[in-house]
Amino acid sequence: MMPASRTLSVSIERHPNKVYEFVSDPENIPKWAKGLGKSVRKQGTYWIVGTPQGPMKFRFAEKNKFGVLDHYVTTPSGMEVYVPMRVLANGTGSEVLFTLFRSPDMTDEKYAGDMKLVEQDLQTLKALLEK
Repeated sequence: MMPASRTLSVSIERHPNKVYEFVSDPENIPKWAKGLGKSVRKQGTYWIVGTPQGPMKFRFAEKNKFGVLDHYVTTPSGMEVYVPMRVLANGTGSEVLFTLFRSPDMTDEKYAGDMKLVEQDLQTLKALLEK
């Protein structure tokens, strides 16, 4: 069975190349994804992000000219989560799209809570990049 998914988006009045460069730098994660924590460090081919749930491993798509920011997150329990993310051109600005898949064991409340956190993070990203 296919898991439920929701694609969340935000419009940002900034050139897509600038948005992509900022978001594709893992060291910027704490600046806009507040729920993930404050520390980021490189370890081999992964980035380790300190979160309230413990350290999580991030593996990102290679830098590319298509705006693809897909990444895999390995939780402290060892579960790997695929996170599709894109930056698209929209006139002189950008659209950032973030798809959130619902894991089989996730309650309605947890899924709704995760969506709210992602929406907040996208609004933080918008505010930061439109300064």
